[in-house]
Amino acid sequence: MKISARNVLKGTIAEIVKGATTSHVRIDIGGGAIVTASITNEAVADLKLEKGKQAYAVIKASDVMVGMD
Repeated sequence: MKISARNVLKGTIAEIVKGATTSHVRIDIGGGAIVTASITNEAVADLKLEKGKQAYAVIKASDVMVGMD
């Protein structure tokens, strides 16, 4: 897979929560970190996503926000 995004995080699908039109896909990238993506239910089906399968979280954004407590 070659893509222009610089942030590609490999992990394991920990959970898929389906809603009416979108699903929240939680990917465990190790070290206690979970990345959550909101994608269409159609994309979940097309990619054949299932809990326990390896997947990539691909992050491509023009803005990065930083927060502090």
